Amino acid sequence: MKTFKELGISDQFIKALNEINIVEPSEIQIKSIPFLLKNKTDFIGQAQTGTGKTAAFGLPLLEKVDGNDNNVQALILAPTRELCQQIAKQLFKFTKYSEKIFIEAVYGGEKIDIQMRNLAKPTQIVVATPGRLIDLLDRKAIDLTFVETVVLDEADEMLSMGFQQELDTILKMTNQQSFTWLFSATLPEELQRIVDKYLSIELHRVTVDKENVVNKLIEHQYYVCDPKLKFDYIMQFLKTQPKMNGIIFCRTKAAVQNLTKQLISKNISADAIHGDLEQRDRDKVMRAFKNHKLQILVATDISARGIDVDNLAYVIHYQLPDQIEYYTHRSGRTARAGKRGISICFVSADEVRRIRMIEQQLGLKFIKI
Repeated sequence: MKTFKELGISDQFIKALNEINIVEPSEIQIKSIPFLLKNKTDFIGQAQTGTGKTAAFGLPLLEKVDGNDNNVQALILAPTRELCQQIAKQLFKFTKYSEKIFIEAVYGGEKIDIQMRNLAKPTQIVVATPGRLIDLLDRKAIDLTFVETVVLDEADEMLSMGFQQELDTILKMTNQQSFTWLFSATLPEELQRIVDKYLSIELHRVTVDKENVVNKLIEHQYYVCDPKLKFDYIMQFLKTQPKMNGIIFCRTKAAVQNLTKQLISKNISADAIHGDLEQRDRDKVMRAFKNHKLQILVATDISARGIDVDNLAYVIHYQLPDQIEYYTHRSGRTARAGKRGISICFVSADEVRRIRMIEQQLGLKFIKI
């Protein structure tokens, strides 16, 4: 097994990693870190959510950044506020024993004036959602002239959330003077178009082996049932997980709201997040869930982007996702940090062929319950 020292990481960062119990590099870290430290080129790293991508790009960035230069030298784009906060928090932890490197997270739902004031101070790394970054650029509150590296984290999610235009604008501004590192669980067609347009044909690509792209610690299950009885079977499953936390995914806001009401009527501590929630209400729900005051979060695919909660025992697919790659993002919410987890789909007989398609395209094996 490789060590972070063998990958080329400095002792100051290794000391901080040890304190937060990151001791053995993951596969995506082993494949990415040495290359990114030694080379100046565009890069694609493909690996499932929860495999350590933040350290895979974050540690090389921190090694390259000059703490004595007050300009923004690296830009990390992420699809959601939660993921921006998470990335910035993790990078901050990595710098505990290093020279001072200032990291600022900017995203919607917070007062832009406060973010503008923060950006006026020395800042070497900015973590941003695409929409808020465009707002800040329009107000000339951030200068990207000195950016040497642009990281697109969860790039497929950014496109599925409708950030195509914002990404185009940002990459047009930064592409001439910077290198682009793209990290993603999947590479759908529209993402490949961005790669073809903005990344060098000499880019370097690494992929976690297909059988590892979806976490091996997740047990993928499906249960065939009459749609009218689906809720009853979900209640039976929840009885087998009495004190465990999980997420239930639905395709639509209406289904999320309806299912949440049904769960609450059965005295299950549940709440919903969907696209129409105000940021304040979303934060309140997420805080309750992370503090284990809620047992279950009921969510749509888009609203759950960037959710990172420790110790999720299971993910339930009340409705199968519209796009097969969404299954990767859903199931990747469980079995994080070396723990095991269950991803279970409740399907009608007609939907079994879709389970077979997910198996085939994502290299999974489902167990019929």
